[in-house]
Amino acid sequence: MKTFWMLARAALLVAVVAVVGLWLFRGPLSLKLMGRIAEHTLASDPLAALPDGLHVGLCGSGAPLPDATRAGPCTVVVAGRRMFVIDTGQGSVRNLALMNLPPARAEAVLMTHYHSDHIADLGEMMLQHWGAAAATRPMPIYGPTGLDQVVAGFEAAYQLDRGYRIAHHGPKVLPPSGFGAEVHAFAAPRGGPDVVLIDDPDLKVTAFPVDHEPVEPAVGYRFDYKGRKLVVSGDTRLSPRVEAEAQGADVLVHEALSPTLVEVQRQAALAAGRTNLAAIFHDIIGYHTTPEQAAGLAQRAHVRYLLLNHIVPAMPMRSLEGPFLGEARRIFHGPLRVGQDGDFLSMPVGSTRVDRSNRLNHWL
Repeated sequence: MKTFWMLARAALLVAVVAVVGLWLFRGPLSLKLMGRIAEHTLASDPLAALPDGLHVGLCGSGAPLPDATRAGPCTVVVAGRRMFVIDTGQGSVRNLALMNLPPARAEAVLMTHYHSDHIADLGEMMLQHWGAAAATRPMPIYGPTGLDQVVAGFEAAYQLDRGYRIAHHGPKVLPPSGFGAEVHAFAAPRGGPDVVLIDDPDLKVTAFPVDHEPVEPAVGYRFDYKGRKLVVSGDTRLSPRVEAEAQGADVLVHEALSPTLVEVQRQAALAAGRTNLAAIFHDIIGYHTTPEQAAGLAQRAHVRYLLLNHIVPAMPMRSLEGPFLGEARRIFHGPLRVGQDGDFLSMPVGSTRVDRSNRLNHWL
């Protein structure tokens, strides 16, 4: 027994020395680890690790109302090795980087409409395309009529920054020709035809008008890649057009607003004498889709997976998901998720699977 305790004390002493040593050398060890992480991140192609297929992630699942856990609206789509970003809400460009989906890898940005919460990070997206990739041509941006005005505003706002960066780093590092955006605007009147933006052998990207009146035009997007299908609704009332596009889709990413929870906020605003906010809370219900409506649409369209985004209002507690969804889980019989930033769905080619992960928080 005496020998046992001697060995135990010796083991404890060794453990203490090891812990103290790690503490004393934590700085140098952390620097070495940081270097290895940076080498791995910068040398690897984050898209190469994905299986061939269609993938969709939420680089921002929120809306205009403040939400500590959600960036503004942003959806990233990867088709094979081609990456696209739909909308650029506040904080979304940072989320893309944290999801190891570098903004500079985006082939194009697709805009659904020009509400402020959907365009807030557009300037940063253009900057990352230019600076992080030493681009020699501007970033392609597709969107409905009005895109040229929006882009011109961002380019004007970033003109001083453009000059500073070229002067500091030089034109070889930041080629002046790569600054800004290459505008691809298209007409998409409500009730109008689909607009095919890309039609390649393996990939077809289509824009279609939705109903977000008085915001017009407003569009959703459909991606078809090697037999897998994704539809992103954009901001819209319950729309027969979205339902038609979503028929048989593997994944439908659809906006969702809970009138029940928004009414709680409206009553609080009235009690506080904030009549202007109370009016806004009343008005926003009319041009969005409820979770139950989105669930019914997805069920009728035989969608495999329903991912809700553009979550209104903010939910400070996960326990509010039940009241937010209402009867949605009873209405839609497939997998349904209230989107979180970083959510990532993969649709491998040659399969009907939809696999979920989170590129920000692996425990969600």
